[in-house]
Amino acid sequence: MANYIALIHKDAESDYGVSFPDFPGVISAGTSLDDARAMAEEALALHVEGMVEDGDAIPEPSSLEGVMADPGNRDGVAIIVRLATEAKKAVRVNITLPEEALRDIDRFAEAHGLTRSGLLVQAAKRMMESA
Repeated sequence: MANYIALIHKDAESDYGVSFPDFPGVISAGTSLDDARAMAEEALALHVEGMVEDGDAIPEPSSLEGVMADPGNRDGVAIIVRLATEAKKAVRVNITLPEEALRDIDRFAEAHGLTRSGLLVQAAKRMMESA
């Protein structure tokens, strides 16, 4: 089990945003600090699962000192996010979506540092949790 440093950011009139210095482009958000932390753990796990599936190397966790030495990281609050080493088995599914909806999903996912699959999983989990 590895632990990665995540940075929580909060602007006025926004949710809590989370970024990962070791995984540029991987971001998440939550309506509360606890929600942001949970969503960060999920986003990291999904991203790493995708990397494993693609055969990409997983970076070693940076030290807190190394992360905070970057002036661009000093506006965030550092937290530790656990990454379980056991990767969950990914199952490929075939779904049919309207072309426009798929384009919108892909644009949104890319803008938020997610994969299409990661976005769909997060959206489905949020919907099920709120039901």
